[in-house]
Amino acid sequence: MPGLAWSSLFLVVLLVTGCSSTRQGTAVEQDYIAPMSIYSTMDATSLVYTDPQAAAPRSDDPRRWLGFFLHPVGQLVDYAINRPLYAVASMAPYVFGYTAEDAMLDSQRR
Repeated sequence: MPGLAWSSLFLVVLLVTGCSSTRQGTAVEQDYIAPMSIYSTMDATSLVYTDPQAAAPRSDDPRRWLGFFLHPVGQLVDYAINRPLYAVASMAPYVFGYTAEDAMLDSQRR
């Protein structure tokens, strides 16, 4: 039992003082360059205080451009294939396994 008391005391001391430190920062932390603003570029008020183009990444991701070009293809597939399949499945829900959740999701489409 005394061993359990000492280990409990050690655990409490470790948890209380484990993260305390008097260091003022390492060399890496001292070389930190502050961002141009404390505001996020996603914040609506950041346009007032910052230049969003300066905070943008230097080179945009090519997958994003691919997404821009493929978006109309996805819309075409949705309207030509997916929505008619939902309409057919809603006519015979027991045959196709069309559930109330499917009906709810289909009703929320724009």
